[in-house]
Amino acid sequence: MYTQLRETADELAGVLWREHTVYRERGGGVVIRGEHVRRWISLAPTGGKDRALLRAGRILDGGTTAPARTEVVIDLTAGTAELAAVCRGLLADVAAVVEPAPGPSRAGRPGKPERPGRRERPGQSARADRPGRRPRRERHTSAGSWFVLLCVAGVLGAWLYSLFGGYPY
Repeated sequence: MYTQLRETADELAGVLWREHTVYRERGGGVVIRGEHVRRWISLAPTGGKDRALLRAGRILDGGTTAPARTEVVIDLTAGTAELAAVCRGLLADVAAVVEPAPGPSRAGRPGKPERPGRRERPGQSARADRPGRRPRRERHTSAGSWFVLLCVAGVLGAWLYSLFGGYPY
């Protein structure tokens, strides 16, 4: 099956892009990378004879691949032109998906513009910027944690007293 996938991927890569890289992925499939268009296509075995899972996705900054945006099961006995048409459709779907704008951080409030003259300082949390609060300089241990520690120390002390604290006979 790998040989058939590799041959099909080589043919598809030649039809789709002039600049491409074809390589084997961990799952036994074949990946075609088009770095100049920042897209990838994967052909993976499905378990059926002459059938493959065709997936398409983007290549992110730095060269890492994003998860597949679209996927479809194809028949490998179809001609290269038909497979290329399916691939072009998947790539168009990948390109049509609008990337969401990066949202505000947890400290930010959506819908409110930032105040002028205010910038984020490294090393300080958003809690420190609120009036009436001082920044935490050390980790705070809650009362519940102290209670658990005291209980453990009490049990340990009782056990040690039962071993070594009794009167000798």
